[in-house]
Amino acid sequence: MRGRGKMQNRGILITGVAGFIGFHLAERLLREGCRVVGLDNLNAYYDPGLKEARLARLRAHDGFTFAKVDIAERDQIEAVFAAERCPVVVHLAAQAGVRYSLDHPLAYTRDNLVGFSHVLEGCRHHGCEHLLFASSSSVYGGNTKLPFSTQDSVDHPISFYAATKRANELMAHSYCHLYRFAVTGLRFFTVYGPLGRPDMALFLFADAIVKGRPIRLFNRGDMARDFTYIDDVVEAVTRLIDHPPQGVAPEAVGPPTGTAPFRIHNIGNSQPETILRIVTLLEKELGRKATTELAPPPRGDVLATFADIDDLAAAIDFRPTTSIESGVAKFAAWYRDYYGV
Repeated sequence: MRGRGKMQNRGILITGVAGFIGFHLAERLLREGCRVVGLDNLNAYYDPGLKEARLARLRAHDGFTFAKVDIAERDQIEAVFAAERCPVVVHLAAQAGVRYSLDHPLAYTRDNLVGFSHVLEGCRHHGCEHLLFASSSSVYGGNTKLPFSTQDSVDHPISFYAATKRANELMAHSYCHLYRFAVTGLRFFTVYGPLGRPDMALFLFADAIVKGRPIRLFNRGDMARDFTYIDDVVEAVTRLIDHPPQGVAPEAVGPPTGTAPFRIHNIGNSQPETILRIVTLLEKELGRKATTELAPPPRGDVLATFADIDDLAAAIDFRPTTSIESGVAKFAAWYRDYYGV
C-alpha cells in the first residue's frame, strides 16, 4: 500500500495497543512488516489478563516495541513521542463504555480529554504526518434519522462518554487546522470478535449463557446495533492509514472542513442486527439456551445504530464482508477455546 515502506522504517505508534482494536490492528501491521510502537497503561477497567494475553502475541514479533504509558501523564507520553517521532499515530487509548460513564465521569475527563490533548501535543511537536483517532457511534446521541451519516449534526450527546468523543473530534479538527498534519476520525460501531472486550454485549451474553446467568434484555430486546467484525474494522483502518485527507472535503463524502486536511468516517457494517438475533446465534454456537429477563431502556444508550458508510467506500474502496453468522461463530469458537468451555 502507498507509503507503507516509509512506515516500516519509521514506525506506527498505536496508543491502547493492548486493547481490543489496538491489538488486532498492531498484529496486522506487524505481519505486513511495519514497525509498531505500542502504548498502554494496562488498567483494570476489565481483566488485565486478557490485555496481557494480547501483548504476549504482539511481543512475538521483532518489529514490536511496548511502553507502559498513561496518556494522562504528560511527561510519560511526551518522552515516547519525542524518542520515536512516528509519522503515523493511531490513537485508540480511552476510557470506554457508555454505562460506566454514568457513575465515573471524571475518568472520562482525565483519559478522553486531558489524555487526548497530550496526544495532540505529541503529534504537533514530534513529526506526526497523519493522526487517526477513535471516536464512536455514540456521538450521534439523540439522532433518530437512520442510517447515521457523517454529515448529520452531532450536537446532542446523551452520555458523557459520547460528549467526550465529540469533544475529541472538535479538538482534533482545531489542531489539524492550526498545525496542518492530516487527521482521520474513526466513528466505530459495536466492534466484536475474538479477544473482544468483556464489557461488550457479545462477550457479556456468551458469558451469561455459559454460566447460566440471565441476560438482561433492555427495552424488551427491541434494540439494534450495527455489529462490525474486527477483521473488517482492521481492514478499513489499515487502508485509511494510507489515505490521509488532503484538504477540503467534497460535500458528497463529508461535512465541510474548511481547508483542514480532516475527515471523519463511520466504521460500521451498515447492517444492524437486533439483540434478540445475537442471543439466538450465540445459543446455537454455544449449544445452550439463554435465560433472559426484561429491563427498561438504559440511560445514555440509543435504541439503534446504523452506519452510512458510502463515504468510507468511496475513500478506500472497501465495505465490510463478514456476515453476522460467520462473525458470531468465530467469536464463539475463540470464547470456547480461551475459557475451556
